[in-house]
Amino acid sequence: MQRRLKDYLIISLKGIAMGAADAVPGVSGGTIAFISGIYEELITTISNVKPSLFKTLFSKGIKPFWNEINGNFILALLGGIIISFVSIMRLAKYLLENHPVLIWAFFFGLIIASIYFIGKQITKWNITVIIALVIGGISAYYVTSLPALASNDSLLYLFIAGSIAICAMILPGISGSFILIILGAYKTLSNALHDFDIKKIAIFTLGALIGLLSFSHLLKWLFKNYHNVTLAILTGFIFGSLNKVWPWKKTLTSYTNSKGIKIPLLQESISPFSFNGDNQIVFAVALMIIGFLTIFILERLGTKKQ
Repeated sequence: MQRRLKDYLIISLKGIAMGAADAVPGVSGGTIAFISGIYEELITTISNVKPSLFKTLFSKGIKPFWNEINGNFILALLGGIIISFVSIMRLAKYLLENHPVLIWAFFFGLIIASIYFIGKQITKWNITVIIALVIGGISAYYVTSLPALASNDSLLYLFIAGSIAICAMILPGISGSFILIILGAYKTLSNALHDFDIKKIAIFTLGALIGLLSFSHLLKWLFKNYHNVTLAILTGFIFGSLNKVWPWKKTLTSYTNSKGIKIPLLQESISPFSFNGDNQIVFAVALMIIGFLTIFILERLGTKKQ
């Protein structure tokens, strides 16, 4: 695919949006990739990483290797994600701690709109597609309502948690960080990063790498052979995840992070009028609308002819 500099700048902007979403526990960067029109290319690019690539590198040189791995696309997208993490992570953390209702309201509006845009890509509706949609929705809702497991420091468990969480990160819907919390591995990984525990970080990274390469092959196969059913399941995932991003919640249980700050763990969605505190309903609704309209911009960029 021939792309101009402008096209790669747009891909970087999509990467920035993906990074911003992944900075918020509960929102998946995969959702942004899907609605911005780069999801299938991303999955295909990841699944094309295989040992034969190194044969291409040593026998044909860097340029054929770079083209085969879709290097320009990866560089532009990763560049945007890294820029976003560096610049937006602190802002997202501040908003989550000080204005949680407002940031969740924005993402709620964003996800509501994305359900429509992803669902409309299903070209043929039948009973199988409808069942897949329902299964996806119920599964995601069930995951968002699960209590977290006790923290586990086992290296094998950290490896497994990494392979599972990375799958969630590339799936539209629930974020990998939220899956880590449910698995009881979030605090272990957070402590490892804080203490710069190379062994634990390496084990988690290895699990994530193996999980990513394996799962991307499965997703590529599903898109090729069961395109509409796969889209229906992914749409259901996003619909079910709305429970996680509903702005008004009652905290049932919480945990203390490595800095001694209490973080909500298990929450229950409630009416804004039953919310304990300032429900900020006017600003929240305004941000829902802004989030909803943001998707129209991303979708337009995604469908624009290269």
